[in-house]
Amino acid sequence: MAAANKTVPTDADVEAYLAAQPEARAADCRALAALMQRVSGHPPVMWGRMVGFGHHYVYDSGREGDISLYVNATGAARSALLAKLGKHREGKGCVYIKRLSDVDADVLGQLCAAALREVRA
Repeated sequence: MAAANKTVPTDADVEAYLAAQPEARAADCRALAALMQRVSGHPPVMWGRMVGFGHHYVYDSGREGDISLYVNATGAARSALLAKLGKHREGKGCVYIKRLSDVDADVLGQLCAAALREVRA
């Protein structure tokens, strides 16, 4: 019998989660939520301790030091966009940023849109 996925949508209050973050991080995460909602067309929903938008991409502001963005664009599109993004670190399927002001928000929106296109394809 397979283990149940623990990361599923919940009824937890996204704004309460964001309000519990340090002030600067909460402001960045609210801006990220607005960007991702605009790109995805889905309102933010708590997925465990992550904020998700439909089934497309999520971010986790709970890590100390970094905001984890789970934007799974692949190939040349991802490489080209990440080269223009600004200060970040990469992991498998993740982009880590310290603050939103370190990156180009337009490029981040394009990265989110590219990931969404791949998921929908």
